[in-house]
Amino acid sequence: MENKHKQPNRPGGPMGGHGMVMAGARAKDFKGSFRRLLSYLNPARTKLIIIFILAALSTIFAVASPKILGAATNTIAAGVVNMAKGTGSIDFNALLTILMWLAGFYILSAFFSYLQQYLMADVAQNTVFKLRTDVHEKLSRLPLKYFDSHSNGDLLSTVTNDVDNISNTLQQSITQLITSVVTLIGVTIMMFSISWILTLIILITLPLGIFVIRPIVGRSQTHFSAQQNALGDLNGHIEEMYTGHLVVKAFGHEKESIEHFTCINDSLYESGWKAQFVSGLVMPLMGLVNNIGYVVVAVVGGVLAVSGRLLIGDIQAFIQYSRQFTQPINQLANIANILQSTIASAERVFAILDEEESVPEATNPVTIKNPKGEVVFDHVSFGYTPDHLLMKDLNITVKPGQTIAIVGPTGAGKTTMINLLMRFYELNGGEIRVDGVDITDLTRKDLRQLFGMVLQDTWLFKGSIRDNIAYGKENATFEEVVEVAKAAHADHFIRTLPQGYDTILNEEASNISQGQKQLLTIARAILANPSILILDEATSSVDTRTEHYIQNAMTRLMEGRTNFVIAHRLSTIKDADVILVMKAGNVVEQGTHDELLAKGGIYADLYNSQFDQSA
Repeated sequence: MENKHKQPNRPGGPMGGHGMVMAGARAKDFKGSFRRLLSYLNPARTKLIIIFILAALSTIFAVASPKILGAATNTIAAGVVNMAKGTGSIDFNALLTILMWLAGFYILSAFFSYLQQYLMADVAQNTVFKLRTDVHEKLSRLPLKYFDSHSNGDLLSTVTNDVDNISNTLQQSITQLITSVVTLIGVTIMMFSISWILTLIILITLPLGIFVIRPIVGRSQTHFSAQQNALGDLNGHIEEMYTGHLVVKAFGHEKESIEHFTCINDSLYESGWKAQFVSGLVMPLMGLVNNIGYVVVAVVGGVLAVSGRLLIGDIQAFIQYSRQFTQPINQLANIANILQSTIASAERVFAILDEEESVPEATNPVTIKNPKGEVVFDHVSFGYTPDHLLMKDLNITVKPGQTIAIVGPTGAGKTTMINLLMRFYELNGGEIRVDGVDITDLTRKDLRQLFGMVLQDTWLFKGSIRDNIAYGKENATFEEVVEVAKAAHADHFIRTLPQGYDTILNEEASNISQGQKQLLTIARAILANPSILILDEATSSVDTRTEHYIQNAMTRLMEGRTNFVIAHRLSTIKDADVILVMKAGNVVEQGTHDELLAKGGIYADLYNSQFDQSA
């Protein structure tokens, strides 16, 4: 079925485009989180007091203005009556004075509003700056297991969207809250000062309006929830189809994809149409109730005016106040929803700040001045959860300058061993020593500077190729960058690019091939000149010929260094000094390539199976 419906806009809330907002995520501990968020405002207490005073002054001058305008109307009305009687005319001097007072009040209101917005912007941005800094510093102190158990999307959403939500609320809602409360109180006082009878009429129509719109708001919430769910399904489908469009086209599933999109889009149209229609009924009904109130106010006010109990200008001022009366109530309702959403965002931010950090650094850290590259795993035990150990009593000794290959089936613990060596995870038992020093006696920075890593998942940032390679060494010269690029057999393809080493890689580095990305990361690791090199499937994205070049370059350039090589292609590790065969977190075989083949064990089975498949 052809889809001719337009996709509805993201709703502003149950009142559609009428300024009301939909209730967002609810806070789990509103009071506690609210107090904690307020603690970030403590340094700005003095400014907040000034902001409150300025907002109150701005609102007071704005609320007083209709009363003054009513006085101007009374002056004109009195002059017209005098003209009709022939006893005088309009007192323009008095009228001018009143208008000058009115202009002064408007100017003062605008001036105080400007000052409080200016100060509030400073307070909000300083507060969010501190919050962002705390989150960023906290993330740098969290262990790797936190990032393994949380998706990047959730973290990005918290650090960006949730913090921005807090920023917007601090910037707008706090001053709006003050203004709404002062306006509501001021307008009520001014209305009572004019006529308590007319004020009671307005107060009676308020609950009537709430009674009329309450069932509509409930129904619109249901439709808006359905719309959000459908919108989420649509976004998920689009992301899935666009990221996997090659697979979709390869298997000829374009038609099914379009049909599924149409189905979701129709559902979104239906729920969106109902949500907007139902919520659109609110304003007409509220307008109807308000107009009824205005009619009653006009009739009763006219009676009071005829009887001489009210002046025409007072009725005019009262009608203006009655129109202002419902506005702060709507704003306070909106702010209540916004605060719920904001505190929910704050709770997600605080959840990061409350996460358990990495084990503290050693009080008196040791420094290895001339690293040799000896590595010892001494009775190491480790598990991602305390009740399920992956490694038990692991013992390995690696001599300086050796090339150690680690092989085994998926999940055997190969990468885990490397993560423990670099102290991305803490041990459950035993210790790991580098050059005789327990790695927990080193700072993490000093420890990791001993290593160079090339992972199977390449990571390049947006910037020039030169800067990406130079990431491995601070203040690296261009000559050094070129030298390591040649060693990694990357120099040739770099020079074929339009801007050579100054070629800018885009967000995903999609303007070069996967193999070329891998060559750049290898060049970066070589430039770091580490004592210990870790290659985790480093040649997985490189063709056989380039792989041969890289292996030769590594052999020549990494003499005297300790090398850990994780590989599935066993043909690449024949020359390793020691091959460790891992299974279920433990080393079950170790030796040279020839020794392990002669044993006829697990390694021999793996090697022969790969040889048979290649044949």
